[in-house]
Amino acid sequence: MNKTRNTLHGFLALSPLAVFLLLYLLSSLIAGDFYKVPLSSAFLLACIYGIAIFRFQPNVSSPQQPTFSQRLEIFARGAGHKDIMVMVCIFLLAGAFAGTAKSIGSIDATVAATLHIVPPKALFAGLFITACFISMAIGTSVGTIVALVPLASGIAHECEQNVPYMTAIVVGGAFFGDNLSFISDTTIAATRAMGVRMKDKFLANLRIVFPAFIIVLSCYLWQGWNLQLTPHVEEANYWLILPYMLVIVLACGGVNVILTLSLGLFSGALGGFLTEAFDWMGWLSSMGEGIASVQELVIVTLMAGGLMELIKESGGLEFLIRTIYSHAKQERGAYLSIALMVSVANLCTANNTIAILTTGKIAHDISERFHLDPRRTASVLDTFSCFVQGIIPYGAQLLIAAGLAKITSTAIIPHLYYPFLLGISAFLFTLFFTSHNAGNEDCQNSSRRDKTYYKDE
Repeated sequence: MNKTRNTLHGFLALSPLAVFLLLYLLSSLIAGDFYKVPLSSAFLLACIYGIAIFRFQPNVSSPQQPTFSQRLEIFARGAGHKDIMVMVCIFLLAGAFAGTAKSIGSIDATVAATLHIVPPKALFAGLFITACFISMAIGTSVGTIVALVPLASGIAHECEQNVPYMTAIVVGGAFFGDNLSFISDTTIAATRAMGVRMKDKFLANLRIVFPAFIIVLSCYLWQGWNLQLTPHVEEANYWLILPYMLVIVLACGGVNVILTLSLGLFSGALGGFLTEAFDWMGWLSSMGEGIASVQELVIVTLMAGGLMELIKESGGLEFLIRTIYSHAKQERGAYLSIALMVSVANLCTANNTIAILTTGKIAHDISERFHLDPRRTASVLDTFSCFVQGIIPYGAQLLIAAGLAKITSTAIIPHLYYPFLLGISAFLFTLFFTSHNAGNEDCQNSSRRDKTYYKDE
């Protein structure tokens, strides 16, 4: 009887998360467009529901049911958690940096410079590498797609190539950087959720990404070897690439991400002033536009932190972890459970960053319970979310790419070599290259470092 009561309480505690997913999914299906329904609206309703039905854990003695003020206090504590606030600061700085770099022409300069290096007989592979490099530099798959898909579509028409195929090359490269870039939303969310250094997660990710990258690159080299025509691009201003290069170098060097983005922001501002791309007011306007572009993400991040705190305090996380314990008997099963959770969340939200934010706390607790390597857990969160986001036809990336190329998003999917191989590589790596004792000492050392990492920085 007590077990049944605890099970019902566990499902009730997790129900706010289900309400959010169902609200967003059903509303989007009714509207026929997954981007007509604001994520913030669905999260707000789920938060209201979560506060309304909140109850303390069955094993926590409480003289009475929590008051409305106590519920709000728990929600506010989760929303204002130090990790959540640091993540918000990073998102704001990343938006300001992106807005500044766009205003001075750094994106166009990066595209032009990369394409000038492409060998004539390796256009397909060169376009893929260009997309990989740009997405690594700017940290956004959408930005890469917006920058390169018009060019890829023009090349396809000029060379009489398949437009969906050329578009898919860019989309695949865009997700390479989305998964690996130090300033990508998904990287920030995954590393903050697990409390690991970005460069450690990057190194863990490389083991999964490298096989897929090599196979896809070889395929593009073979398929484009006989192509003679190369695109015409404007002369590149290499000085404008410096802000991106500075961010990459500092991030690779292990510099704190907030300091890295701040230095990148000021270097972009200096470049803008020297080239007269903008004045003081123009820079403030550019930063404002960049910050505005991440405002919904910031709002959702705060609400997700509050909602997950309610779920945790009501025993939802404990119930979920116990359930996973009963099915995942070893380390491999725990990794696969995390992969399944973030994949399902991504299918429902059509947003890989939100999927990580939604499941990150649960993944962190599972990682601690099963003594998983937090670097690998962060990699699993990021990689599987990017894989799902890269193949769903209603995701922002495929919808934008299809609109720019004037094709349907479903026409791109059969040509998405990299996202599919990324998913296969991640699954096989998790299934066959995860042993319970492998690297256990290294994992413990990493965990000790991670606990003091943000404090030290």
